[in-house]
Amino acid sequence: MQTPIADFLEKYEDSGMIRFHMPGHKGKADPYDITEVNGADSLYEADGIIRESEENAAALFGSKRTLYSAEGSSLSIRAMLFLALKNGKGRKIIAGRNAHKAFLYAAALLDLDVCWLMPKESNSLLSCHIEAEELEELLSHTAEKPIAVYLTSPDYLGGMADIRSLSAVCHKHGVPLLVDNAHGAYLRFLESDLHPLSLGADMCCDSAHKTLPVLTGGAYLHIGKDAPNLFYENAKQAMALFGSTSPSYLILRSLDLANKVLAEENAFPAMAKTVAEIKNKLKANGWQIMESEPLKITVKAPKDLTGFALAENLRKNGIECEYADADFLVLMPSPMNTKNELEKLVSALGKNELPDAAVQTAFMPLPKRAMSIREAIFAPHIRIKTEEALGKICAAPTVSCPPAIPIAVSGEIIDENIMALFRRYGIGEVEVLR
Repeated sequence: MQTPIADFLEKYEDSGMIRFHMPGHKGKADPYDITEVNGADSLYEADGIIRESEENAAALFGSKRTLYSAEGSSLSIRAMLFLALKNGKGRKIIAGRNAHKAFLYAAALLDLDVCWLMPKESNSLLSCHIEAEELEELLSHTAEKPIAVYLTSPDYLGGMADIRSLSAVCHKHGVPLLVDNAHGAYLRFLESDLHPLSLGADMCCDSAHKTLPVLTGGAYLHIGKDAPNLFYENAKQAMALFGSTSPSYLILRSLDLANKVLAEENAFPAMAKTVAEIKNKLKANGWQIMESEPLKITVKAPKDLTGFALAENLRKNGIECEYADADFLVLMPSPMNTKNELEKLVSALGKNELPDAAVQTAFMPLPKRAMSIREAIFAPHIRIKTEEALGKICAAPTVSCPPAIPIAVSGEIIDENIMALFRRYGIGEVEVLR
């Protein structure tokens, strides 16, 4: 597969051109870090090398259109919601409760009215398993047709929604399905294609940098082949509305080069088999391994241990995890990890002889809403100690990244259930309305 962006950057560097243009380092920091010079194309008006590269990516992912983001999936999320708003009537959107805070900020900017999908039960704030029957019930009885249904799959612990069934329900009711697939760009390249687009999603975002050989910030916005034409026709406008006018060519180059790797050196099927073997070894050593997407290892901490403690033990053995909390340890291997590194993980965790911890639920009734997300985020607010927050109105979501999943959503009244989750997840301070 051709790599037009990478090829142009190499030719430009080899030309010896004297650079009286941005950036100020004039190629001395990195010769491939350029701006939109002659021949380099422009990300939001792409008709040259960037367009060619994006079309290569679209062919790989089987999309109607794929657009690059140099600002992560956060930019793609904002664009998806804008397109859904432009396509639909009204401002109501149905969303899984475990949405990333980037979704909340986009909802605030666009003044969306979010109707939350709550799981019947969940052992983590990060998981929100919704059955097709539940979505059917909601869409059948909602008075106002939503502009879209928005889901996060895979979630931070690796849980995967039944996108095929959920998309069928959405399309039965004439509602687009949008998927935050930030953790699942690689799902297209397994022996069995599990990518949301292939399972019926109308739009989704992929954080290429999370699982593919791409620099941090590299991401995609994918438009499904059966999605409304408005999505296809207005996608660049949507990205330009929220994106920087100075996208990084280093990131664009890495997205371009990833196309060639995926087309010619796809190592994901083999890596998925290797990770499955490692999971089995960990189970044999007494660890409780949660069911998850193929390239995520989620360890449930046993009784009298926390995910934090497991993570600290790994650090002492020269291994850094993706995420840890009181209940879970999460690791994200990719084909860039060696078999030897995975075996070191097994050795570092060792054998577990503690019993399984009791299952705790993170499910809570939907809190009362005092105002819209937009009103709360734009209102004057202060940061206070969590123990002082009972009864106050949540302003900006105060959560760490990862996982950036809010406990209380902006505009909601902080009740006892939220307070309990603040304590469970170690949230020491929270932003509330003044």
